[in-house]
Amino acid sequence: MPSKPLRIGVLTGGGDCPGINAALRAVTKSLTLQHNAQVVGILDGFQGLVDRNVEPLHYRDVSGILTRGGTILGASNKANPFNYHPRGGADVSAQVVKTYRNLGLDALVAFGGDGTMSIAHRLTDLGIDIVGVPKTIDNDIVGTDHTFGFDTAVSIATEAIDRIHTTAQSHHRVMIIETMGRYSGWIALHAGVASGADVILIPEIEYEAEEVARVCTDRERSGQRFTIVAVAEGAKQKGGDHVVQERGEEYTDSIRLGGISRVLADQLREHLDTSVRTTVLGHMQRGGTPTAYDRNLATAFGTRAAELAANGTTAAMVAIQNDSFTTVPLEEVAEKTRTVPLDDPLLRSGLDVGTSFGVEESEVPATTAPEPRV
Repeated sequence: MPSKPLRIGVLTGGGDCPGINAALRAVTKSLTLQHNAQVVGILDGFQGLVDRNVEPLHYRDVSGILTRGGTILGASNKANPFNYHPRGGADVSAQVVKTYRNLGLDALVAFGGDGTMSIAHRLTDLGIDIVGVPKTIDNDIVGTDHTFGFDTAVSIATEAIDRIHTTAQSHHRVMIIETMGRYSGWIALHAGVASGADVILIPEIEYEAEEVARVCTDRERSGQRFTIVAVAEGAKQKGGDHVVQERGEEYTDSIRLGGISRVLADQLREHLDTSVRTTVLGHMQRGGTPTAYDRNLATAFGTRAAELAANGTTAAMVAIQNDSFTTVPLEEVAEKTRTVPLDDPLLRSGLDVGTSFGVEESEVPATTAPEPRV
């Protein structure tokens, strides 16, 4: 008798980001064409495994979704099965395992960020075979040089700062633009350098408001009557704390970062007569059509994840390191955050062209890199 066809589940953990549909298309088409496998879509992240909310995915179901943002499966960043917010923080991991087995799944492909990879690692200990696919605009997953979604977010943030640039010049203002990124500064760094921001503030370097004000004052005295400041939502003043927008058990670390741009604006107004304005880019960085780079990376990650799942190579995450595709054990990714090393080439290039990082240049170490945040 012919062997039973493989049944592979696929879900989106955490929030949405550009490129998920491209990866979903790649996983489904590759499993269907190359392995004659059945693909089961899990709706709304891990919540779909709790409620058994699933639907079959066929080749035709994922045709035409390459360019679409978001995820056709839906997502939820409040459905950690070990701290399930819809049920008051209960541990429903046993229900997830039960659904996985009742569906007859041979493996699960999980798209997600560091939180999803941490959940995936814990679920492997309970007997679920999982392949992780790194997606996040924050680019903060340990073990991979790039995540899909990041390039699109940087492109959106860069264009936004470019547009704000003209207003800053026209009205002679200090314009502060707040990007996402949580505890890492990748988006602010890349978008800030790409748009020629005069000051870039990232979580990895605690800023001094007086130094930022000095940059603004020096520019005005030299005839450059405006200043562009790109600030990551996780940036903080030297010796201070992260600025928290909301608190709640449904958020990572029980907090939602945000509002540093307004705090910084108030700090600068104490030192400047210049008009200071803020813009929070927010979720626009996560939406819309993915860039060509993110489509290609998502496709490459998806086909490799399909191959790993079909071959029984699980408890691993697909990754790219030094322009080569590889795999990383989930245990090496779980509970960690990839931050910007202080010897990052782009950061050093920013310093070389006169970009301020909120402290005197001599205070930015040339070789030391922060350890991954645990």
